[in-house]
Amino acid sequence: MQNLRVAISDLEAEDDDFVDPRELSSLIDRLQGKLCRVVAAARKRGEHLLSGQSPCSWVALQCQMSRTSAADRLCVGEELAHLPRIAQALSSGEIGFQAASVICHLSEQIGEKRAYIEEEDWIGFARRFSIKDLRYLTHEARIRWDCEAFERDLEANYELRSLDLSETISGMYRLDGWLDPAGGAALKSALESLSRPLGADDGRTSKQRRADSLVELVHHAMDRGTLPRRNGVRPHVSVHTTIEGLKGELGAAAAHLEGGMPISNKTVQRLACDGSLHRVLKADSMVIDVGRAKRTAQPAQWRGLKARHRTCAAPGCDRPIGMTNAHHVDFWEDGGHTNLRKMIPLCYHHHRLVHEGGYQVVLAGERVEFIPPDRPVMTRRRWGESRWAA
Repeated sequence: MQNLRVAISDLEAEDDDFVDPRELSSLIDRLQGKLCRVVAAARKRGEHLLSGQSPCSWVALQCQMSRTSAADRLCVGEELAHLPRIAQALSSGEIGFQAASVICHLSEQIGEKRAYIEEEDWIGFARRFSIKDLRYLTHEARIRWDCEAFERDLEANYELRSLDLSETISGMYRLDGWLDPAGGAALKSALESLSRPLGADDGRTSKQRRADSLVELVHHAMDRGTLPRRNGVRPHVSVHTTIEGLKGELGAAAAHLEGGMPISNKTVQRLACDGSLHRVLKADSMVIDVGRAKRTAQPAQWRGLKARHRTCAAPGCDRPIGMTNAHHVDFWEDGGHTNLRKMIPLCYHHHRLVHEGGYQVVLAGERVEFIPPDRPVMTRRRWGESRWAA
């Protein structure tokens, strides 16, 4: 221990820029291994009982770490006693602490079958593979050595699945969830197919593209009409507005989503660009007339759009036309009509750029030109960091 203190003091005394990170990391890993053995021995002595705490709580308090980290240290300290070659490799710097932890957790999970672990082989795996790949190897080992227990753990993890969608004060929605491996892989595959940059001018971050792809995936599912109906109506987004709001007139009452959250007139105009409008006329708060008008492109018009376009009409965008909306080049407030000559297919991202992002669409014969706004919209990336959206 005295030599260890001397080594740490020497490293602290050196200029930080000239410390060998590999040597420093190896020293920290060796210290972590020593800590694991120390806390495991303390648990056997029952030191946590003096304060009436569980072993995890006692280690977390003594070592100023989370209970999860404390449980990890206790597991590694316990299992190193059953894996002498792994313990030696960690102490000598052959393998790092994370790799040793992965192997020790495998040893704990298979219990009496830990004799199957060929320590030299796992040391070789730890030196050749990344931590992520090493974890995959432990999963495969568990399937081979203890399939029933592995399946029980999977079912237990499946019961932890959850999805929470909450609306914040500002009207933004926050999404938190846990998915099982197969469900998560399915969602990841679907999002990746939609989250590639759409053209050379796509300035969105990868996180923004994933968020947009999830919304686009939902709209695509609703537009197809295959989702279960509720009260005889297919799922849809309802907006309450006025003719003045649709026209974007100054002083018009704010439009609201069905839940009551106000939205901008530009968003209303985008939603009305390819949607069905229901007319409700009132007099003295009493409904006197209810009607319906088609603002959406009709089947024959969609056939015309598909004959003219194979993808989103935005330059460089490869989104298939089946995942676009019919955009009216002449907006509602400008007297635009559902006219095939004045409609183009736009994906969710580019449709929003035109309405809320300030882009203009100009038809020059058969060519479609997108004109960016004079002052691009600024979006926030990280705390204190901003970027231009286009």
